[in-house]
Amino acid sequence: MACQGLAKGETTNTLKAESESLKAKLEEERAKLHDVELHQVAEKIDALGQFVMKTRRTLKGHGNKVLCMDWCRDKRRIVSSSQDGKVIVWDAYTTNKEHAVTMPCTWVMACAYAPSGCAVACGGLDNKCSVYPLSLDKNENLAAKKKSVAMHTNYLSSCSFTNSDMQILTSSGDGTCALWDVESGQLLQSFHGHSADVLSLDLAPSETGNTFVSGGCDKKANVWDMRSGQNVQSFETHESDINNVKYYPSGDAFATGSDDATCRLYDLRADREVAIYSKDSIIFGASSVDFSLSGRLLFAGYNDYTINVWDVLKGTRVAILFGHENRVSTVRVSPDGTAFCSGSWDNTLRIWA
Repeated sequence: MACQGLAKGETTNTLKAESESLKAKLEEERAKLHDVELHQVAEKIDALGQFVMKTRRTLKGHGNKVLCMDWCRDKRRIVSSSQDGKVIVWDAYTTNKEHAVTMPCTWVMACAYAPSGCAVACGGLDNKCSVYPLSLDKNENLAAKKKSVAMHTNYLSSCSFTNSDMQILTSSGDGTCALWDVESGQLLQSFHGHSADVLSLDLAPSETGNTFVSGGCDKKANVWDMRSGQNVQSFETHESDINNVKYYPSGDAFATGSDDATCRLYDLRADREVAIYSKDSIIFGASSVDFSLSGRLLFAGYNDYTINVWDVLKGTRVAILFGHENRVSTVRVSPDGTAFCSGSWDNTLRIWA
């Protein structure tokens, strides 16, 4: 189709107009199915009571902005990466540093823990994703065992292991996402469909799930099939860059955080946006979002140094958490749901519970 020339009487302008009218028709059909708002359905549900969350631990050790963090499945260890080029593995309970790696570049924007807990992946302005195996020997030189897995043509913005240590999914400022084999470094599948930098990705939660969602500077959130490489769903209602995407625990919906100062919830089965989390008093962008284990709460980190906690069903804000002294760059709930960790440009990470 793309290779064929223009038919008689066709110009790029007429084709553009045709695609716009088709888009409008699609929106009309979508709107016909839209009978009720999420917060209306949730009216009968009891409101959440007061809950107190405090900083229980503060992790200090990075010399510059903390850009990314991830929990290990053991519910205890954390990996974090920073603008100073350091990647640190922490014991969140004792706040001890267990491993530290200095990357060859600054701005390490992505880091991820392997499902087995035996390796971490990271990358950033070096356009690469590197995997470091972790060992129990504290004195071992991790850098010597580094494996370069992924190569992009622009910065690495996010990375995530699939359900095994053997494959890794990356997103990049080159506008693509890609699936790589960790052992060989081979590209298994690439995902083209964003028209600008891809800033975030998240894998569907089920063990069998073969989909993931990505968000980027083109204001779009795209859902992909990992096996075919096809973009299966696309949502474009944000008014600015989408900084972060996160699946709802059931896998039937996902949330986004954006520079337009809103977070939004998209339902995959209804194929539409079902909720907006915003207030007139919130004017700074949301950099990171994550759900509580039940899916009832949405934690969102903002560029005004706060973390807002939203009631997902009712669309109301139930708490606002202060503590960081610069913008919050990452928020992640622990695998057992008992706490969450936030990373900030104030060089620290905080564990809240």
